[in-house]
Amino acid sequence: MDLIINTYKVGERPEVKMPNPEILNLLKEEGMRKLVSDHYDLMRESSIRNLFPANNEAFEAIKQHSADFFIQICGGPTYFNQNRGKPMLINRHAPFKITYEARLTWLDCYRTALLRLKIPEEYVLSFWNYINVFSIWMVNTD
Repeated sequence: MDLIINTYKVGERPEVKMPNPEILNLLKEEGMRKLVSDHYDLMRESSIRNLFPANNEAFEAIKQHSADFFIQICGGPTYFNQNRGKPMLINRHAPFKITYEARLTWLDCYRTALLRLKIPEEYVLSFWNYINVFSIWMVNTD
């Protein structure tokens, strides 16, 4: 399966298409949390590890917030809204310098984690297409 990273122009805000909710039905909450956890573990070993806290408790909380977000986006319970309020991802990521290169690393870690899943390709691609476009919105530094 070829998970290609989209290019973009600085400041571009392409339309984001939500992932197929069937991915959550296939993975269940436990599987979605494992996907997110695996992704963050890969990032902690990557060139962008400095964007994440060294403290394990804080790091685990970030994993939980992110998993809650993706569970909600994929049609599951609104854990993110209940625990963190309305998603304001651009504002919440503003304190961090997220470069084009950091986006590539973030996506590459997700590519690795997604390719480990044992679910039909169409659902992996649907999730990939969502995060591929969604990640463009997070870049905030040249």
